[in-house]
Amino acid sequence: MGSLYYGSDPEPIEMPDRLLAHVKVVIATKLRRGESFTLSWRHTTDAPAGRSTLWLHPAIPLRIVFDDAEPEVLDPRWLQELAVSASSTGGLSVSLEAEADAVRLPQAT
Repeated sequence: MGSLYYGSDPEPIEMPDRLLAHVKVVIATKLRRGESFTLSWRHTTDAPAGRSTLWLHPAIPLRIVFDDAEPEVLDPRWLQELAVSASSTGGLSVSLEAEADAVRLPQAT
């Protein structure tokens, strides 16, 4: 389980390393272009019910920590889906449930 630290909040947003690796690429691409956007998720079953949204902006500190030292293999199709979502009016929306980590496997080309 990786961690995304945003702004001055000491509490991380935890998500599976595979999901976080893909989200990191989308975030880095958007912020490098100076584009702000939202990142939303539903709370996991072990947290109070609800959902959260962050406004991601290039001026706000961001740190990403992966649990595994080995980098994840990225799925280009999943990256494209996430990038399209991030550019939509609804922003980037992800599922933090462990099952979401297993759903996206690299496609053989």
